[in-house]
Amino acid sequence: MKILLVRVSSLGDVLHNLPLVADILRHHPGAQVDWVVEEGYVSLVRLNPMVRKVIPFALRRWKKGLGDAAVRAELRGFFRDLRAEQYDYVFDTQGLIKTGIIMAAARVRPGGQKIGLANGTEDSGYEGISRVFHTRSIAVEPRTHAVARGRQVVAAALGYTVDSPPDFGLPPPSAARPDWMPAGDYAVFFHGTARDAKKWAPAHWIALGRALAPLPILLPWGSPREQQEAEALAAALPNARVLPKLSMMDAVELARHAALAVGVDTGLTHIAAAFVRPTVEIYCDSPRWKTEGNWSPRIVNLGDTGAPPTVEQVVAAARGLLQQV
Repeated sequence: MKILLVRVSSLGDVLHNLPLVADILRHHPGAQVDWVVEEGYVSLVRLNPMVRKVIPFALRRWKKGLGDAAVRAELRGFFRDLRAEQYDYVFDTQGLIKTGIIMAAARVRPGGQKIGLANGTEDSGYEGISRVFHTRSIAVEPRTHAVARGRQVVAAALGYTVDSPPDFGLPPPSAARPDWMPAGDYAVFFHGTARDAKKWAPAHWIALGRALAPLPILLPWGSPREQQEAEALAAALPNARVLPKLSMMDAVELARHAALAVGVDTGLTHIAAAFVRPTVEIYCDSPRWKTEGNWSPRIVNLGDTGAPPTVEQVVAAARGLLQQV
């Protein structure tokens, strides 16, 4: 059986799609699973050794350079790679026009199926017109967890029941560490996010950092503004250090080795949870039901839309997790 997964972005969404691979191979050993994903997330998908082939997709970059012959050649190469195989099933678990077009371009064997979402979940970016590219559309409940949504669609199509915790297929930490990473235990604060309403107050981060002293605290950042915020936190925390700008995979390594990860609702926090590192997920202005790490007691989820957790709640959760390490 040959299966193609189409889930191109974003970081958290790609991560939440990874358990589909283990599900498929558990119920259909010997199946071959390929994946179309944005080029920036190719290295994340390749961490899962059960994915046979990753096909990079770079729509944003291609759109800016269509006048360039090299870009047009790359685009042709993408469609050539996409159509090199005939699949038994193509799954679009994102439900967008662009992912539907990828599905439409993929080839299936006689009798093969192209399957996607019949509806979106609450507050999702689902585009209903994507159904025109399906041979079968599968409905999910409006409040279906981001991990469960794709798992349920694929299970319904392939004839099995989702009855196990999600297996992200991610490898455990290696002994080798980058030069910028401490040799011993550390906590990482994933404090940055694009939407201000999802942030936890700086004074709360400072209070948490002081409560965790002398444990070293690493502060990553992804934009000049987040760098400034990290520097302000570090100025108030003698046990904190602002990291250099990290690549996405360096940030993944940061999450994978952490003795404790504390973060707001953002992709890197969810990566720490997927590695089943001791993780406190903080929800301030996004629905907890949608992405909370609910597959391990090593993950604590606090807060909800319009109800951020208190410092005391986060400190208690962090200390409890550190006692388990």
